Amino acid sequence: MFSRGCAAAWGKSGLRSSAEVSLGARFGIQAGTRATRTHQRSFKSPSSYASTSSFHSTAMTSDFKQAPHNIPGPIEVSDEVLYANAHPSMGHTSPDFIPVFGDCIRMMRQTLLTKDGQPFLIAGSGTLGWDQVAANLVEPGEDALVLASGYFGDSFTDCLETYGAKVKQITAPIGAAVSEADLEAALKATKYKVVTFTHVDTSTGVLSNAKMIGEVVRRVSPETLVILDGVCAVASEEIRFDDWGIDVVVSATQKGLGTPPGLSVVMASQRALKVLETRKTPVTSYYASWKKWLPIMKAYESGNAAYFATPPVQLIYAFNASLKSITQGNFSVEERFVLHRQASQKFKDAMAGLGLKQVAIDPAFAANGMSALYFPEGLGAGDILPRVAKAGIVITGGLHKDIKDKYFRVGHMGITAVDSARGDIDRVIDAITAAIKAAKAEKGLQ
Repeated sequence: MFSRGCAAAWGKSGLRSSAEVSLGARFGIQAGTRATRTHQRSFKSPSSYASTSSFHSTAMTSDFKQAPHNIPGPIEVSDEVLYANAHPSMGHTSPDFIPVFGDCIRMMRQTLLTKDGQPFLIAGSGTLGWDQVAANLVEPGEDALVLASGYFGDSFTDCLETYGAKVKQITAPIGAAVSEADLEAALKATKYKVVTFTHVDTSTGVLSNAKMIGEVVRRVSPETLVILDGVCAVASEEIRFDDWGIDVVVSATQKGLGTPPGLSVVMASQRALKVLETRKTPVTSYYASWKKWLPIMKAYESGNAAYFATPPVQLIYAFNASLKSITQGNFSVEERFVLHRQASQKFKDAMAGLGLKQVAIDPAFAANGMSALYFPEGLGAGDILPRVAKAGIVITGGLHKDIKDKYFRVGHMGITAVDSARGDIDRVIDAITAAIKAAKAEKGLQ
């Protein structure tokens, strides 16, 4: 598993095989072990690196025990991704690095099922994707429609207004997504430059119907661009960029894409790029300007280096490792959608068996990469989360301002969903079950 994974992750342009072995030895990790959980790792000072292909041991060691964290991002990453993220420093114009970056661009098309979408991989958080949409596609004074199903819809509105857009926000009831009828009525009333929606709002675990939204916009307002916020959806929820008529997907590396945070991941349609080309006013951001970044992406994909701002080299090595697992691993992209649905259903069924109610008011609104659940009556975060943490598992509390003290959230995306041999879902179920039982007993609740 280790050899195949690392070879796939780094390929010809990565670490040499001797260094690959040394990297595992450096951390005290044997092939195939759950290194991220239990093994003591040896760390070295930067001065001890003699070259990119050899490492020297030092006396300095550190216990590096990563508690299983089943939060809806950042998620736990695979050992292959962790190793790749420890790649020695190198220049971003290195002939070793160029094809690694180029492969990431190509593999993002495979992940989002698009033939000619244009990826933008830029150092930053998922929030930077909002800035890219607002700065490049919406000119000051133009109308934007935001379909909000939680905290992150509200935030997208704030971002668009910051750049001068006139925003109408349709807010769904807590636990629901905006209806087809409300969307159609809004589109008939006003011509919007963009329609944005959060595919999965991390604050509520609500899944919006991306296919329906794309179809309605194309039918009612075909010139309007469809913008999908997929930070908590890409690689865990089904997204068919071309087939569904999506113009932009905004995402980040730390959730379903299974990589540490720090990279804004955006896919733009050719139609969106034409809107950029024909805008009447200058792009309203320097760093987020696609006019700056498009030549960089095209250069790296064609096998050449280019510079606008320095990319996060080690993080892109890690992202490459994860994308190869997603696109070339044991399961196809399509099969991974199924595995996420199965893991989600198993977890949600178990929670229903405990009498817990989802924030999502209908199964059609329930995300597959995470769950948001109301606490049992009489219990709260202080009763449940610390007990689950004592079992060695990290989950998280609420985020939506109107109900934040009433519910908790659990992530089941990435390796947790795809690698059933890890037993993550069962461990989380057992920990929550035991925590609720103990809390009820302590308070004398049935």
